Amino acid sequence: MLAPALVGKTESKPRARKRLMRRVLRSDPAQEYLVYLPPTVAEQSRLLVAVHGVSRNADQQVRLLSAYCDQYGVVLVAPIFQAEDFPKYQQLGRAGRGKRADLALNAIVAEAAAVAGIECESFYVFGYSGGAQFAHRYLMAYPHRVAAAVVAGAGWYTLPNPTRRFPFGTRMSKSLTDLRFDAEEFLSVPVTVIIGADDTATAGVRSSPKLDSEQGTNRLDRARNWVTRMQAAAADHHMQSRVSLVELPRSDHSFRRAVLRAGLGSQAFQALFGPAGQAVT
Repeated sequence: MLAPALVGKTESKPRARKRLMRRVLRSDPAQEYLVYLPPTVAEQSRLLVAVHGVSRNADQQVRLLSAYCDQYGVVLVAPIFQAEDFPKYQQLGRAGRGKRADLALNAIVAEAAAVAGIECESFYVFGYSGGAQFAHRYLMAYPHRVAAAVVAGAGWYTLPNPTRRFPFGTRMSKSLTDLRFDAEEFLSVPVTVIIGADDTATAGVRSSPKLDSEQGTNRLDRARNWVTRMQAAAADHHMQSRVSLVELPRSDHSFRRAVLRAGLGSQAFQALFGPAGQAVT
C-alpha cells in the first residue's frame, strides 16, 4: 500500500474541525462538492475522493462512508457532477459535451485540501457504478495523482488496449487530445475492483455487440474481464500486477445494501488504507 505523498513535512498537532461542509468551487460557483472531516485532522491526514453514480447520490455516499473516515482519520471529498453540466462525467468529459469532470476534480481536490489544511500531492479514489467508471479512467489518465483506488460496480471499462480509442481503449481521443495514457504508470497504481456476486442484471448496462463480446454482458462479468485484462497487461510489461478483485456475496447493484449488508465500506477502506485503526494523525 502506498503511503501518502509527504516530503519534508513535520508532524502537526491534530485539529478539531467542523464535520461536514457543502461548498462551491471558488473558480466556478456552479460547481458544488462536499467535504467531510473526521474528528481530528492533521497536516498528514489522507484524502479520499468518493465519486457518485448517475443518481448523483453524493450525499448518500458521504453519509454511509463517514463512519469509516472517522475510524481511519480520512478526509472525504465528494464532487457533485450535475447532469446538465457533466453529461459524460463517467468518461472524464467529451469535447462539446459539457464540462471536463477530470479538470473539475483537480480544482476541487486542491481547494478541499487547502480548506482541510492538509498536504495532498496524491490522494485516494473510490467510485461506485458511474463513479467507478470515472474513477478507473481518472487513475489511468492521472496515475501520478492517485495513491490507490477502489472501483466498485462499474458498468463498463476502458481496456488497457493502445489500439482502441479512449474511452474503449487507451489510444488518444480526438475529443480529449491533452490526455495521454502510459501503461507502465497506470499499471503501477494499486486498484481493487469490488463487485456484487449477484450484480448480473443487464438493465441500465451499456450494450453493443462489440462491447458485449469484449467485456461481457453484465457488471460481474465485466469486472472479472477487466481485472484479467489489467493483470495480463502488467505481465506484458514485465510488471507485477497491482489489480485485484473482491466479490461481495449476496450483493446486487444497490450501493446502500452493499455498504450496510455486504461490507462494501469495510472492504474498500481496508483495500485503500490497510487494517482498521491505522489512522494517520
